[in-house]
Amino acid sequence: MKAILIPAILTLVGTGAGIGAGLMLQPDEKDLALQETGPCGDISEGHAATAAAEPDIGPAREYARLNNQFVIPVVENGRVAAMVVLSLNLEVVPGSIANVFAAEPKLRDGLLQDMFDHANIGGFSGNFTEGTNMRALRNELLQTARSVIGDDVTDVLIMDIVRQDS
Repeated sequence: MKAILIPAILTLVGTGAGIGAGLMLQPDEKDLALQETGPCGDISEGHAATAAAEPDIGPAREYARLNNQFVIPVVENGRVAAMVVLSLNLEVVPGSIANVFAAEPKLRDGLLQDMFDHANIGGFSGNFTEGTNMRALRNELLQTARSVIGDDVTDVLIMDIVRQDS
């Protein structure tokens, strides 16, 4: 009998406490009215004016993430001194992502050749993340992407770059 009585009493007490807390924390009618109109009164007219005055942030963009990373050897004195690993995204106009993936093998080949050329002129040596080095690499990659895909590509984004010295 005690085994049934104690859980039943605890259930009733818990239910009563929950109902009491719900009634105590129920919002007042004044709070509900503020939710409908806002604390400063009816502001729907102000929002319409603000929405009309918002600046144009330019055309929408989509990002095509190239699935595999690029691995570039850095050769010094005839031997591999380091490996650089890059991950890229391409910023494209909306609806162009399919074009990127359709041309991905040719695109990857061209981008990889640009990265090899960049490594061969010392672009991944020393302070390789310096702004001018990264800008030069991005510009070359962008020109190659545009030559393969066309003007649908608006920018090349370097998402990750890692150099591992041997």
